Amino acid sequence: MQYSPLGSSGINVSRVCLGSMTWGKQNTQSDADEQIAYALEQGVNFIDTAEMYAVPPSPETYGKTEEIIGNWLSRNQQKRSDVVLATKIAGNGLSWVRDGGNITRQTVIEAVDDSLKRLKTDYIDLYQLHWPNRSTPHFGRQWPGTLKFTDVNTQEQQASMLDILEGLNECVKAGKIKHCGLSDDTPWGISQFLSLAKEHNLPRMVSIQNEFSLAHAKDWPYLIEQCVHEDIAY
Repeated sequence: MQYSPLGSSGINVSRVCLGSMTWGKQNTQSDADEQIAYALEQGVNFIDTAEMYAVPPSPETYGKTEEIIGNWLSRNQQKRSDVVLATKIAGNGLSWVRDGGNITRQTVIEAVDDSLKRLKTDYIDLYQLHWPNRSTPHFGRQWPGTLKFTDVNTQEQQASMLDILEGLNECVKAGKIKHCGLSDDTPWGISQFLSLAKEHNLPRMVSIQNEFSLAHAKDWPYLIEQCVHEDIAY
């Protein structure tokens, strides 16, 4: 297994990360136990999940994946320090998650506590924003004309990002999360979070998790270039 730095975090993670979004829908607890054991045997030390999982997202599957991982952790507490555990706060648009509202300082604090309970652990290694409050060219919205960026209020979004960073900072200071990351964001989003963190002495984003495939190659080369020069793991 090969390992890479997780941006500026000081943590090395396996190049293969164990995704978990089917646990609780397509996969059972016993399936997950078997897959985790196999991954660890191969040198995988990186597990990614989200409060929104399992998928397809629904009120019935919400939080199920974190619960499955938590059940495994409760039976394997001696292995907790061997695993870099990443999870995410859901963004807006899901009516069964905080009434579909935006990510805010307060919802970050509440969501972290809820994830910790489901995961049966007292800290999260990497806590990510699953998608921004504003619309971005992800989830099939990458085609020209789909988004009107001129409709976005720059000052409102910057204030929202600062509010979120302040919530993350509370959780970092409390020892509930170690590092923060983005997901489904853009070069503008990265730059705003980095500049706000530097200006206000708040947690620095260390990574971004975006979709990438032959059908979704929009991050190459501009976002990738920024990640390299800003020391953001992609």
